[in-house]
Amino acid sequence: MAAPAEELVFAPLGGVGEIGMNLALYGLGDARRRQWIAVDLGVSFGHDDLPGIDLIMPDIRFLVEERRSLLGLVLTHAHEDHFGAVLDLWPRLKVPVYATAFTAALLDAKRRGEPGAPEVPVTEVPTGSRFSLGPFDIELVSVAHSIPESNALIIRTSAGNVLHTGDWKIDPTPVLGPPTDEAKLRALGNEGCLALIGDSTNAVREGRSPSETEVAKTLAELIRTARGRVGVTTFASHVGRLRSVAKAAAACGREVVLVGRAMERIAQVARETGYLDGIREFRSVEVFGYLPPDKVVALCTGSQGEARAALARIADDDHPEVCFSPGDRVIFSSRAIPGNEKDVMRVINGLVARGVEVVTDRDHLVHVSGHPRRAELQDMIGWTRPQILIPVHGEPLHMAEHAALARRAGVSNVIVCRDGEVVRLAPRPGIVDELPAGRLYKDGALLIGAGERTVSDRRRLGFSGIASVALTLSQRGEILAGPRVELTGIPEADAAGTPLLQVVHDSMLEAFNSMPPARRRDPDTVAEALRRALRAALGAAWGKKPICHVHVLTL
Repeated sequence: MAAPAEELVFAPLGGVGEIGMNLALYGLGDARRRQWIAVDLGVSFGHDDLPGIDLIMPDIRFLVEERRSLLGLVLTHAHEDHFGAVLDLWPRLKVPVYATAFTAALLDAKRRGEPGAPEVPVTEVPTGSRFSLGPFDIELVSVAHSIPESNALIIRTSAGNVLHTGDWKIDPTPVLGPPTDEAKLRALGNEGCLALIGDSTNAVREGRSPSETEVAKTLAELIRTARGRVGVTTFASHVGRLRSVAKAAAACGREVVLVGRAMERIAQVARETGYLDGIREFRSVEVFGYLPPDKVVALCTGSQGEARAALARIADDDHPEVCFSPGDRVIFSSRAIPGNEKDVMRVINGLVARGVEVVTDRDHLVHVSGHPRRAELQDMIGWTRPQILIPVHGEPLHMAEHAALARRAGVSNVIVCRDGEVVRLAPRPGIVDELPAGRLYKDGALLIGAGERTVSDRRRLGFSGIASVALTLSQRGEILAGPRVELTGIPEADAAGTPLLQVVHDSMLEAFNSMPPARRRDPDTVAEALRRALRAALGAAWGKKPICHVHVLTL
């Protein structure tokens, strides 16, 4: 009997059909015995529809089951959507982790800032290096992006070579780090590229992303011409942008003050790894108020409108050290991530109401994306000439546009998949299986499954509140105390002005008194009858039915 054919498969557990929460698997072997590697382990962020949820992470139950066959986790770079889940999920896997020096240092700094976080052993691999994990031969390819040491991965196997692009763009003049390594990518095309697994974020945008050098010029001019204080907010991890701001400040005699813990952490790691060499030391936030307005630039966290970040607190006049006044200028050197627009506008409006001049990318070239537009995607396809292209790292529209572009560019096999689907790359490409996939929510210090009632209950609480009733009965079914009613998130009176507490109390007594004496002795029966009466009374008086809890104690 012939041995089963060795297959090379790709299986995303996050980051496909969405931007964020990236986790990609590559497997080699037959369907029953595969060896796996994982690429990235990221988060996405909570939003209004997930009350109380801080972070969203991929469900890794499949990897937990297969961890003996999981050879390692390779991190392409240190953005939260690519490595933000490592500290929470690595203890369930305990596999080797591979990263370049900057990514490893930032992960360690993050660990030191989170009490109780595990110490994750990381094997540092140099940029541009090549190493093996079992049957996978992995080569790092330096690519331009918005954080140091971003890498694409060439994954060589006996079944063919795969390019996993990670996050990238083509920038011939980056302010930090090397440009995307065109020579190495062209060499892969000559060697033979079976599949390209590619970033789709900007596939809907024509042309090319402007260079980071152009942003640096604009920032320098805006800082030079400012009369008062200058605030700049950007992604804290964008070390290249931090360098540009620092150089612009130094050129006109201004000191740079870091405002926000994330800025402080990134700056420290960037100095330790050499990415702020030649840049004057930043000042701590305590000196902000002592510097003349025309001698300070504040680098602030909060570019996405985060309520607890520095800039939101400044806009609300709630920051203990920093304030902006009429005549000051705040530059949003960023773009709102989809879903964050309202939060960002709230901060902008707060600043404008204080008389602060706000500059965004609608006015000046103060931000460029770290992801490739359509012409750059075409270049990548032309350099590598893949037989298969799979769009990832994008919402359905981005992936569909990337797929259409690939077909027009002559890629013979374009496969659009979803999280959890197993795509066979060789032999005979196609979707062949499905793995368990889903989401985990970071709720305070706990990880909970997306299917648990926690979040749905909070949504109901936010919509219609909660009503609680407590009642004490004797063994004979007589009321000894209560009913005591507590209404939370519910109006105080009905349309006629009658207090709803009175409405509820009366409905409870009426429901209880209408019950046969024998049924009053059963606390469960009493509780259910009162719960129904409570919901009905509030529904009639208010038009909404809140969560209702009735507690019956028998003495």
